[in-house]
Amino acid sequence: MSGRQIAAAAPTLERPRAAATRALVLLAMCLGVLIAQVDTSVVNLATHAIGTVFKAGVAPLQWVLDAYNLVYAVLLLTGGLVADLYGRRRAFALGAAVMTVGSLFCAFAPSVGMLIAGRVGTGIGAALLLPSSLAIIRVVWPEPASRNRVLGIWASCNGLAFAIGPTLGGLLIDAFGWRGVFLLVVPLGAAALALAWVVVPESADPAGRRIDLPGQVFGALGLGGLAYATIASHTGGGAIAGLAVAAVAIPAFLTVEGRAGVAALVPLDLFRIRAFTGAATAWMTMTFGIYGMIFLLPLVWQAVGHLPPRAAGLALMPVALTFFFVSMQSGRLVQWIGARALIAGGNGLIGVGLLVVSTTVAGAPMGLAQCGLVLAGLGMGLNTGPLYGVAVGAVAKERSGTAAALVNVARMVGATLGVALLGSAFAWMHGGAEGLRAALLIGGTLQLGGAAIAWLMIR
Repeated sequence: MSGRQIAAAAPTLERPRAAATRALVLLAMCLGVLIAQVDTSVVNLATHAIGTVFKAGVAPLQWVLDAYNLVYAVLLLTGGLVADLYGRRRAFALGAAVMTVGSLFCAFAPSVGMLIAGRVGTGIGAALLLPSSLAIIRVVWPEPASRNRVLGIWASCNGLAFAIGPTLGGLLIDAFGWRGVFLLVVPLGAAALALAWVVVPESADPAGRRIDLPGQVFGALGLGGLAYATIASHTGGGAIAGLAVAAVAIPAFLTVEGRAGVAALVPLDLFRIRAFTGAATAWMTMTFGIYGMIFLLPLVWQAVGHLPPRAAGLALMPVALTFFFVSMQSGRLVQWIGARALIAGGNGLIGVGLLVVSTTVAGAPMGLAQCGLVLAGLGMGLNTGPLYGVAVGAVAKERSGTAAALVNVARMVGATLGVALLGSAFAWMHGGAEGLRAALLIGGTLQLGGAAIAWLMIR
């Protein structure tokens, strides 16, 4: 079916669908977000073991995480555009397949360099998977009330991933070593691929748009330069070159996108919508602190001998379960309380949680660390669903894939820079308790700033 034929068929998707079919579509979308987030959470737990086996320091371990985060972030825009142009089901299925193959490659990587290359592959898959899943939800559930409930369930899979990843990851590391954690994604990815191809309806909205190669290149160079400069700043080389690349690429990106109009990779007019811009900013600040914390805290627990991998995974369970169960209710809560209060309040709770963990000594005493983690999980559960709902619901349906990609770009830019900057702050302070404290103070403060911005911009 051509792009124009798909576009003509898309309105039929707005008809009420059988409940059973919708349930299967939702299951496929939930599997998609689950594998993307599990891929992050299991690797955080395995970084200590990977560093031990390959004799790698903090910088290579940052790249094990940020190779995925960076590629995911810079290709999300193209992933959303591919979904809008060529079919959302096709993009989702291709993303699931690439993630599955990339995870297998990581599991058998012979060196840290090859492992980082495998993480690049899984980042490509995630960049196709996530925006297409959000766009499919926007099309299959056109009614705002039902879409908010579905987004709450979909978002809860982020919390479920945090529960499944560290717990099973710890068991897999104990039983099979660090390579076992990457195999966890394989059956989930295969199931998402098969289910999507059978039950998800195809849709697309080409609307005369095309792939924006200059925008993609300059965007990748800009974000990549910033991440490289931050990570290289504590290893003694490359930071100035990274900043120079970013200083040239970011203005070039803005210029190219401003001239491209409706064909732009990043339609700059979307950022004139206050609600969309507020949601994107809140996402970026939220993941900056959260991803930095979940990179550093398990690493410190294991490095100082507080916890082995299995126990470190179990110690992350309360935050994951809080995230999961609260986000399941976020669709109802947004009807009662409003998206603005949930988003700003959620970011504020995460900030307080990080500041609480920063008062510990290398994550001990455990009770105090758990108080901070549960506060962070509560904040994520409250605002994840509403953030997606505000961002995607603020734009017309034909731009839903691009809007979903942009808000996820904000999320992954925050994650990439969080791991890079907070990991570097940790290294600058020579690691351990002082390094963790400095990193979490920075992360928690930025979270509170994001809460204030969300309150001002989202109505």
